[in-house]
Amino acid sequence: MQIYQALILGIVQGLTELLPISSSAHLTLIPWLFNWINTPGFKEAFEGFDVALHFGTLLAIGIFFFKDWIGLIIGGFNQVVKKERTTEGRMFWYIVFATIPGGIIGFILDKFCSDILDKPLIIAIALIVMGIVLYVVDKNGKAKTDYEHMTLKQTFLIGLSQALAFIPGVSRSGITMTTARAMGVDRKSAAKYSFMLSAPIVLAATVFKLKDFNFTSPAFYVGIISSFLVGLFVIRFLLNYLKKGSFKGFAIYRVILGIFIIAALIVKSSI
Repeated sequence: MQIYQALILGIVQGLTELLPISSSAHLTLIPWLFNWINTPGFKEAFEGFDVALHFGTLLAIGIFFFKDWIGLIIGGFNQVVKKERTTEGRMFWYIVFATIPGGIIGFILDKFCSDILDKPLIIAIALIVMGIVLYVVDKNGKAKTDYEHMTLKQTFLIGLSQALAFIPGVSRSGITMTTARAMGVDRKSAAKYSFMLSAPIVLAATVFKLKDFNFTSPAFYVGIISSFLVGLFVIRFLLNYLKKGSFKGFAIYRVILGIFIIAALIVKSSI
């Protein structure tokens, strides 16, 4: 893999992983659109590289919410050992419980169905359908609950919804934020919980794919660093934007991108 390819993919990952527009779709489509996938050695180099890019955004989440994570871990520990009940302890265990079912189901589906669903047309349909659902749910959703007052039922169902993220184009952040909005969580809290919830699964995927990482390639580090830096910017941007803004713009982008992909498929098939 060339360094410029790693840089582009790292920037794309940083932009799309944390926004509700599907990083897996973009990471699949970019090589397809630029025909990188047919470049000798690219497909082999990309094995594990996509997970490394996710590790870059995981670092961004870890650093941006560093104090939150410390509070969650201490709170979770104290709730078990010292029987101290705090908001941090409660949210820590909510994240743990919410991660398990979605992670297991998503892993199984991804393992057996990824080759079937990893097609441009399916990605385009998923982008369009999820874009419409996101728009409708966000427009009609009521902001009844914030991050600190989310319930076990809300957090569990949001975590369970992550299983659908195995379909490229659905988006992990997209489905979790949509589910949160459908359950009355305000936009900023939906985004924050989505970020926090993604960390355990991405960390597990990183450990699982560690053997596939090419630590000797400069492109490997370029991808992670660019994903990390862009990810930090995107987290700050989205949390500030959602104080007053909505998900409408992201929903429209998804639909437009889906239509563009279908048009590109038609053009490619006619050549």
